[in-house]
Amino acid sequence: AYYRAVKACLSLNLLEEAKTYCETGLEKDPGNEELKRLNQKIDSQIMECRKREAEVSDAVAAAKGLLSAIEDRKLKIGKAMYQELTGLKKPILDKNNILHWPVLLLYAEHNAGCVWTFSTLCLLNLANVFSEPLPWDTNNNYTRDAIELYYEVGSAVPTSRSRILKYFLEGTAAANVDLECDEDSAAATSNQNFSTGDGSSKWMEVNERRTLHDVLKEPNMIIPGIPVFFVISKTSSFYQVFKSGKWTPGF
Repeated sequence: AYYRAVKACLSLNLLEEAKTYCETGLEKDPGNEELKRLNQKIDSQIMECRKREAEVSDAVAAAKGLLSAIEDRKLKIGKAMYQELTGLKKPILDKNNILHWPVLLLYAEHNAGCVWTFSTLCLLNLANVFSEPLPWDTNNNYTRDAIELYYEVGSAVPTSRSRILKYFLEGTAAANVDLECDEDSAAATSNQNFSTGDGSSKWMEVNERRTLHDVLKEPNMIIPGIPVFFVISKTSSFYQVFKSGKWTPGF
């Protein structure tokens, strides 16, 4: 009878109930080998379940901590873009409460891109990015002294806190967890202020003498998941096309 009760509970994934029936059965019949095997199986499943619950809890806590840090810094997050290039890369909050952002650099002229990580406390140090010639830059236009960085304005609106959390949880043990998330008034106000995200975009040049944090705090900056900067060469013929406003992203 206890064996059947244990099997029935296992079929319904009622591990704690199955464990209780199994222990009771073994108290009455300590030599029951079938119950012993089931008991070991249940212990293994309970351990695995608790491990997963801990992983989910840790992932949710990390995502909420990251969201809180971003909100404290008054940064605005929009819908993630260019994920075919960025994959699951996300910002990291280190033990000193410093944000480190993966930054997508897009070469508009060549439909190419790469991701580099920068601390928000530092200037956008691009010396390493352009320390060697880029493989497709046959005319050697994309040198450190020749490039300018731009970000797109007007094509996006800040997204909800719940969507941001879901984005931060992608690729983690909590990826499929439904979280209840209160939408604060600040997010609603931001959406009202940026209600013109209709695709009518323009370009803002990045002041590389400022820290990444200062750039991301610009009133018109909405981070599309992670920061995206377009790299333009002043020595390329494409420069005038871009500056004229005739080019639109085709990634």
